Amino acid sequence: MSGILEFMDVIVRRLQDNDLEEADKILRLSFGTFMGLADPMTCFGDADYVKTRFHADPDLTIAAEVNGRLVGFNFITNWGSVGFFGPLCIHPEFWNKGIANKLLSPTMDLFTKMNIRYAGLFTFAHSTKHVHLYQKYGFWPRFLTAIMSKNIKYISETKEETESNTTKGRHFAKRFSDISKDKQVSVLDDCLRLTNNIYEGLDLRKEISTTYNQKLGDTIVLYDNMHSNEKAFGLAVCHYGAGTEAGSDVCYVKFGAVLPNEDAKGKFAELLSAVEQLASEKGISKINAGVNMERHNAVKTMLNNGYKTDLQGVSMYKPNEQGYNSPNAYVIDDMR
Repeated sequence: MSGILEFMDVIVRRLQDNDLEEADKILRLSFGTFMGLADPMTCFGDADYVKTRFHADPDLTIAAEVNGRLVGFNFITNWGSVGFFGPLCIHPEFWNKGIANKLLSPTMDLFTKMNIRYAGLFTFAHSTKHVHLYQKYGFWPRFLTAIMSKNIKYISETKEETESNTTKGRHFAKRFSDISKDKQVSVLDDCLRLTNNIYEGLDLRKEISTTYNQKLGDTIVLYDNMHSNEKAFGLAVCHYGAGTEAGSDVCYVKFGAVLPNEDAKGKFAELLSAVEQLASEKGISKINAGVNMERHNAVKTMLNNGYKTDLQGVSMYKPNEQGYNSPNAYVIDDMR
């Protein structure tokens, strides 16, 4: 389609259930075209970034419609005081026509409404076009973000063997899917106390709950039982399998972290081991996880534990501040 934006009838609205199939096509076509794939529709395989994020909160979606046709959309994620957006997708026929601006203005309004203090996004480091677009809205590129992976061997274990392995010594792991309904709120509160110590107001409770409710994977919570009161010191929100943000035979750590203290390096290694054990139990052979390189001690720990970098993007933040991206922050997230 030719023409410029002012000659189009552009409607900005919330994404709807009946948009999801078309939105998924736009997602794959736009990213696959940008990356130069021979068949753009094969982009992302059987992973899903549309239904998963829509069902997390339909009110945090923005769609652009031209003459009754869905042409673009954006998702917003709320982690308490921290928020990010994406994937932001425009059908290739409508690139360079101002559609992204139509989606980004209400995105900024939602960040303000939600009292987001630290907003971010992940984009292509080599694309000056993308970086410039987001700079117009106050985002600034900081460190590269490494999208890392590790291939693991499947180890068949019974549930009893798994439980004994995760409860040795003074630390033990809980999985959210194994926790009774009446105790889930307490565990979510434990996770909030943990993340609030990483960055004030950082809150993964909604992310943990939607992962559980949509059956996208599981969340690991690591506890220290040396004290009379159990204290959560680590957590990892993991997707795995087709129809999730991981895809088949992949365990994707969407968020992972341990408390920032003198034992953080060792406890982070414990967290990585717990994720590997979860993946192994599920018969999964690959783990994916993204880390901002400003957290360089976390990156080094992952490299030392067999991870390699598959691709690099750049994280952009508003305001242009360090946030929780300090060298000693043992945090996994990539804001994709």
